[in-house]
Amino acid sequence: MLRIKLVRSTIGQTKRNRATVAALGLRKMHHSVYHQDTPTIRGMVHHVKHMLLVEEVSDADVPQKAAPKAAKAAKPKPVKEAAPKAEKATADKPKAEKPKAATAKGNTEKKPKAAPKKSTKKSEEEGK
Repeated sequence: MLRIKLVRSTIGQTKRNRATVAALGLRKMHHSVYHQDTPTIRGMVHHVKHMLLVEEVSDADVPQKAAPKAAKAAKPKPVKEAAPKAEKATADKPKAEKPKAATAKGNTEKKPKAAPKKSTKKSEEEGK
């Protein structure tokens, strides 16, 4: 088993490093987690080794609440049958028509564009 402790902050680190630390289960500074010694975990630790403190511990030294949870046999959840939905009476209520919005294709009217105003020194002096 490996005891992995975050000893440097993830602030200022790359997005990839922050994601690796989060994938290891480390949430904040001085937080420790226990993982099995596998090549996958070793690779993740190697990627962010400058931020971690890693110790090999025996299985007996691992606290019970920190030990990795064994895969439990998944119990199939009962599936609820969907009740048939009642059809809505659309003939009783007329649907309110919405006004059609002008779209780029449907809008044939063109608005004249205003000419941009040019500033000249003469017009600025006359305006003062």
